[in-house]
Amino acid sequence: MSRDPDRLVLFTDAVVAIAVTLLVLPLVEVVPEAVRAHQSSVEVVSGHWAQIGSFVLSFVVIIRLWFVHHRVFEHVGGYTRALMLVNAGWLLAIVVLPFPTEMAASYPGDDRFTVMLYIGNILVACVLQTVLTAISYRDPDVALESDPPSIESVRGALSNVALLAVGLAVVAVLPGVSYFALLLLFLQAPVDRLWRLVGV
Repeated sequence: MSRDPDRLVLFTDAVVAIAVTLLVLPLVEVVPEAVRAHQSSVEVVSGHWAQIGSFVLSFVVIIRLWFVHHRVFEHVGGYTRALMLVNAGWLLAIVVLPFPTEMAASYPGDDRFTVMLYIGNILVACVLQTVLTAISYRDPDVALESDPPSIESVRGALSNVALLAVGLAVVAVLPGVSYFALLLLFLQAPVDRLWRLVGV
């Protein structure tokens, strides 16, 4: 049975907003700690570059995932139980991201486990986003009749998953690559063209 997706979208947007807000809370807590330690206002920033960097990175990651989610649901006219469950899994991956973000701020960039946990978290979110895209493409009860999803959206989602999987494998072998492995995502366009060439 298909239902109007507006309520699901509003709930999803609210949870994403909360997750983004949670990212900044560790930075907010830094200020009273710095005051108690008699640090200057400049030291509040200069002494916490790792936390600031991990916050910015995770903010960009979550917003990018939300943009893609938004594009997927532009072509969704209804939702089924399967779509709702996968969407809940995607939200779980988003809500969990502040945890590896805090670990990324606290451990060095060559800490293999932390980097793999961080990229693995994003990979799980992208896998679930790919499943959402595939459901919206294949299920007529989900696809918007006047503007259904295209096969290109499925290919794009698969490209992200493939690139993140490669990035995770690279970090497993070469931990010094660190979070730079995420730069592989800039190769999505060439990978999309490859899908078209091989006829997938």
